[in-house]
Amino acid sequence: MIRLDILSDPICPWCYIGKARLDRALEARPEHPFLIEWHPFQLNPEMPPEGMDRAAYLEAKFGGREGAVRVYAQIAEHAEQAGVEINFDKIRRTPNTLDAHRLIHWAGLEGRQTTVVSALFRAYFREGRDIGDAGTLADIAAEAGLDRAMVAHLLATDADRDDIIARDRHARERGVTAVPTFIIGNRHVVQGAQPSQLWLDVIDELAERPS
Repeated sequence: MIRLDILSDPICPWCYIGKARLDRALEARPEHPFLIEWHPFQLNPEMPPEGMDRAAYLEAKFGGREGAVRVYAQIAEHAEQAGVEINFDKIRRTPNTLDAHRLIHWAGLEGRQTTVVSALFRAYFREGRDIGDAGTLADIAAEAGLDRAMVAHLLATDADRDDIIARDRHARERGVTAVPTFIIGNRHVVQGAQPSQLWLDVIDELAERPS
């Protein structure tokens, strides 16, 4: 097996689109060699713990309403092409994702990391749920097959917070400035929401290499 490390944030629309494109390639090549692990990267590490109003956040980030509309029109176009459903009108808040990354970490210990990542993307982009809220995260964990009570207990503590922050910082120190970022076999870096064909080509090339 070959490690495919993915740095991502569950409120990153390009990460959501990139995962959908990767998933399509993996479905087409069920014998692919990848062992996937997800890693934390917060788009907004300085976001207040309670998050903020999404409209205000987007206007501040993109220089006003027109800039936000222009950027998200492009995202919506790519999402549609990728067959990804995004309901921007349902998203009311931009959350702090530190706790969501803690949940992804714990899901990895249970062998359900990709399941939880998928559930977080769906909850945020399709259902408009606040994935910065501890109760919502505990519900998502339960829906993905984790112990809700245990996750709720952990979220009420500082468990693994420092570790997630340190891993995020380490990624930035290594030169990661945007997500999604994919690292293949700890050697090759692929950045951005790459088309499915690129992943098919990578998988086919790896299959042709002598073992």
